[in-house]
Amino acid sequence: MARVMNKIRFARVLHLSQSHVRVTRSIFLSDKRCQSTCSDISGIFPPIPTPFMNNGDIYYEKLRQNLTKWNDYDFAGYVVQGSNGEYPLLTTDERLDLVQEIKDFIPDNKLVLAGAGCESTSATIEMSNKMADNGADAVLIVTPGYYKNQMGHRALLDHYTQVADKSKVPVVLYNVPANTGVVIPVKTVVHLSSHPNIIGIKDSGGDISRIGRIIHETRDSKGFQILAGSAGFLRASYALGAVGGVCALANVLGAEVCLLDQLCREEKWSEAKYLQHRLIAPNAAITSEYGVPGLKAAMEWYGYYGGVPRAPLQPLGPDDVKRIRKTFELNGFL
Repeated sequence: MARVMNKIRFARVLHLSQSHVRVTRSIFLSDKRCQSTCSDISGIFPPIPTPFMNNGDIYYEKLRQNLTKWNDYDFAGYVVQGSNGEYPLLTTDERLDLVQEIKDFIPDNKLVLAGAGCESTSATIEMSNKMADNGADAVLIVTPGYYKNQMGHRALLDHYTQVADKSKVPVVLYNVPANTGVVIPVKTVVHLSSHPNIIGIKDSGGDISRIGRIIHETRDSKGFQILAGSAGFLRASYALGAVGGVCALANVLGAEVCLLDQLCREEKWSEAKYLQHRLIAPNAAITSEYGVPGLKAAMEWYGYYGGVPRAPLQPLGPDDVKRIRKTFELNGFL
């Protein structure tokens, strides 16, 4: 009975608010986006998965079908080749082709943040500029991770400064220690925040106190913006001063994540808290617990093509798929 009442309550909130998400969000967009499509990165960016055929080739037809559905949501844009895009498993040509394909298929008011990170600084610069030529509005630069024990303040400061100096488009820092084993030190972020071609950071570490420190210590760096790296701590990040999020969960629950974005912007913290609580477990299921294969499995339930991950990643077995589905059901999303 309690679960039914929760569904009814949420349905009422969604009915009252969802129709206003697009209109309300336009109020919050600064004039900067109109003047320069990559100076304002506020809002929700799903890090979209790369669809593959069973033989491992990129399934461009299914990508376009997925984009057609995603384009109906009020996303600020898309992260192309974040962790969920399986970018380490793609060739250079595939990475560049995906940026162009996606840019050509989305509305002009949606941004492409392209993951251009490589292990070497020179390769990252080259990739950034080729992605810019193919339509990227900004590049998302992950920390190099192979020599992770050597990636301290000085190395990362030099790496990001060189990339930002030479990139044709703005740079967004990307902190994802679970995948790289590297944490960008707060002092490094603060130093880099004053660079005119570095416009923000996507922080996926999940450490809210760290996010708070970054927001506080970069408060005088005009134009430097913080994006939460997960829907699981989106409300908390907004409360501290973040401007949006790169949220894997938005790939399957686009309306709900956009609604949470709207509620936070309108400072409707009580309603945002209720929705945030319901998103935490489903978000964990398709990120930290089951990763890309889990997200791709969940996409099938919402009319998207998820398909298989590229080897060596493996699709989930039926028992794991059932566990994820149960999590979504218990929170009223199926």
